[in-house]
Amino acid sequence: MKKTGEHWWDDKQLSELDEKEWESLCDHCGKCCLLKLEDEDTGDVYYTDVACRLMDAEDCRCREYSQREVLVPDCLKLTKANLETVAWMPLSCAYRRIMEGRGLPEWHHLVCGDKKEIHRRGYSVVGKFVYENCLDGEEIEEHVVEWPLLNGNR
Repeated sequence: MKKTGEHWWDDKQLSELDEKEWESLCDHCGKCCLLKLEDEDTGDVYYTDVACRLMDAEDCRCREYSQREVLVPDCLKLTKANLETVAWMPLSCAYRRIMEGRGLPEWHHLVCGDKKEIHRRGYSVVGKFVYENCLDGEEIEEHVVEWPLLNGNR
């Protein structure tokens, strides 16, 4: 194996990661758990500030992670096989960063050793969303936001 950096995530392709390594890359920003709207004509994807009902508001983790696909049928499980086809992942996403060769940012818990640093820096969705079950379905279009694609991308 060629050495490219000082960390295991610098030395492996995503396809080489075992399950524990794969899961540890998630920075728990919660952006993937925000509902998105797709323009049927253009294919453009728009983020909202509306979160899945299973999102834990304090740490941006799914409260029913192992059952999420059963409880929320349109939940998309991010995998090694579909990562490259999921264009809506934010630039700050650790999986996307590794895939694109950008490494992990200094606020990522594997770099700084603190899983709450992402929240302190405001790069997660903590305090910035409403739950989907608090809205009428028609209201979601009023919740389109740009911030999930902007912050934390460094």
